[in-house]
Amino acid sequence: MSKISRRDLLQYIGAGGVGAVGGVLYGESVQRNVELLIPQVVPPDDYSPGVASWYNTVCNQCSAGCGISVRIREGKAKKIEGNPVHPVSQGRTCARGQAGLNALYNPDRIRTPLQNAGQRGSGSFEEISWGDALATVGSRLGRLKIENNASRVRLLTGRVRGRLDELFAQFMGLLGSDHYQQYDFTYPSALMAANKTSYGTDVLPYYDIKNATFVLSFGADYLGTWISPVHHSLAYGHLRHGQEGRRGKTVQIEPRMSLTGASADEWIPARPGTEGLLALGIAHALVSDGRYQGSDRDEWSTALAAFSPARVSAETEVSDDKISQLAREFGASAASLAIAGGAAAAGTNAVASVVAVNALNHIAGNLGKPGGVIFNSEQAFSSAAASRPAGHQGVLDLTEAMEAGDVEVLLVHDANPVYALPENVRFQQALQNVPLIVALSSFPDETTEMADLILPTNTYLESWGDDVPDPGVGFPVASISQPVVAPLYDTLSAGDIVLSLARQIGGELPIRMRWGTMEEFIRDRWREEYNKRESAGEAQEFEAFWQASLEAGVWGQPGADSGGNSVPSTSSTIASIANPVSMFAGGESDYPLVLHPYLTATFLDGRGANLPWLQELPDPMTSVVYGSWAELNPATAAEMGIKDGDVLEISSPTGTVRVPALTFPAIRPDVVAMPIGQGHKGYGRYAGDRGANPIHVVANQIDTQSGELAWAATRVKIKRTGEKLQIIKTDGVTRTLGRQILAPKNDHG
Repeated sequence: MSKISRRDLLQYIGAGGVGAVGGVLYGESVQRNVELLIPQVVPPDDYSPGVASWYNTVCNQCSAGCGISVRIREGKAKKIEGNPVHPVSQGRTCARGQAGLNALYNPDRIRTPLQNAGQRGSGSFEEISWGDALATVGSRLGRLKIENNASRVRLLTGRVRGRLDELFAQFMGLLGSDHYQQYDFTYPSALMAANKTSYGTDVLPYYDIKNATFVLSFGADYLGTWISPVHHSLAYGHLRHGQEGRRGKTVQIEPRMSLTGASADEWIPARPGTEGLLALGIAHALVSDGRYQGSDRDEWSTALAAFSPARVSAETEVSDDKISQLAREFGASAASLAIAGGAAAAGTNAVASVVAVNALNHIAGNLGKPGGVIFNSEQAFSSAAASRPAGHQGVLDLTEAMEAGDVEVLLVHDANPVYALPENVRFQQALQNVPLIVALSSFPDETTEMADLILPTNTYLESWGDDVPDPGVGFPVASISQPVVAPLYDTLSAGDIVLSLARQIGGELPIRMRWGTMEEFIRDRWREEYNKRESAGEAQEFEAFWQASLEAGVWGQPGADSGGNSVPSTSSTIASIANPVSMFAGGESDYPLVLHPYLTATFLDGRGANLPWLQELPDPMTSVVYGSWAELNPATAAEMGIKDGDVLEISSPTGTVRVPALTFPAIRPDVVAMPIGQGHKGYGRYAGDRGANPIHVVANQIDTQSGELAWAATRVKIKRTGEKLQIIKTDGVTRTLGRQILAPKNDHG
């Protein structure tokens, strides 16, 4: 039954006063389902009525690895704040971190093991016991191992670090399969590949925004979504106000203004796909003006000869005077820093563009210096396992293997590729060829609903684990995750599920793993770390070390050597910037606009859309809540006769989405922007059937150097449908609606 709207309430008041309203409300209430409040018969451990406790753990709402402190009262998690001693978060959190309670107490959580009871993908499941579920999966895996066919087993996860990554790798290795891959739409593949070329390391460096005096960002929304926004926001505050008499300057280059762009001193809307070319134009001006006198100056002078500001200006649509000005300011600043991300790192030239931006740091001489690029240790926590990003090419290879019938068992953990991949990849269709799909998941998302068996996982607030922040903070650091509450439902942590499957397979097969629980595994690995520290002259009782680590939630060595860097030759760097302009799918005559999908500070790649707090949080740039929208420059909208709320068909060479229009002045006229995160077909009551997913119409183009999806390299056309849809915003209107509240002052005062 529908609830009373505000309009109805006002009508009732006008009709009969308070008494009438009371009667109506009573009539409404007695028709609703009765819900009972049941007291706790058996209180949780450490129950202290009226007394709050705080437990430190690690946020898992994105990959930044922020430390958090969770307030527990009567055994229930009540509030999440930043861990003040954690070097990443330093006592702060973002909106996603605060919304972790929505994940823990979400009514759509999967509460018990399930098996498919209908056609695959129909969402029809029935409950099954843990014993039967584990036996089903274990027997299939055991048979494949006996038959030497374990290579037909694939494990696909989201981004996983620390000991869980190590446990997954060990399990697959003992099983006899090397097909363990991670897929995360937000993984900075181009940045990693470019840094390998530029700096000779696979580990992300620490971008020292805090001590910089001039930050030149090519598309990196470091205050909203880029890598570690909480830490970067703290650093930004210090850059602006941290030192008396000094205020750092920031410049943002991007086709659509982000939160970082709105906070910058200058926002420069360069033509999409030319960000790397613009960086080379700035580098040319730096070298030609004599601001760089390194031993490889002649090499750079030759390589940059073709990228004069005048020539670059014609292609980027940024004036040569502005390019020269940026070069002067960048070269003259005491601590200049250039970074790249977002659309600038998502074209067919992604790696080349980021290498070009990295070249600015080399020419500025800020490598390894405060306010510049500081290199993290190769192994900040000595036993930490390396991540295994599949990249878009890896997912395409998996899709091809599934289509060919080469995958018999697919294990999926904390990943939703059905949603996060373009539809023309045909990943969902390929899943139909896999005999057994097993999902380790907390929520019924689009990929989970394709599973034959669902093994429900604890949330991160109920699980043991650890983490090495990536990027680090310039010195060795590791975080520890601990359950802050007992599991609410009949669920297990992903680590405990893997250990249980190993015991199921066990028997005569050499796949035994000596740990009974994930907690034992974490303690064992941290004991090894303790022993290494002890041999290095830092003797301490392990139990004291373990207890201190749990209480603090983090272990680190501030001031320790963060590791050097071996910068490759200039010639190899120059060779990687040979294609500084992105290629776009769709001809400009047929598809006149560039599609600019962008991550939001609330949903990221869609993972936060099932949390009601985030759905209700206004977008910081448009103040829109709930659904999706397409942003157009007012001049473009006027030319096409489009007004706010007009429903548009946005078509690419590979698909079409329908969304309402929203005029937005801080966007280039040749660009249409759409937020990523909505458009779920499943994923619970808060996310399902709300808005549209722009990823689904992105063309299947790849940056060849990184193997990643070029999601910012698709052209589109738009058409009015004649329909209208009101966009829900929280900022009201900028007009007085004829009331002249702010009337002009007349001559008589």
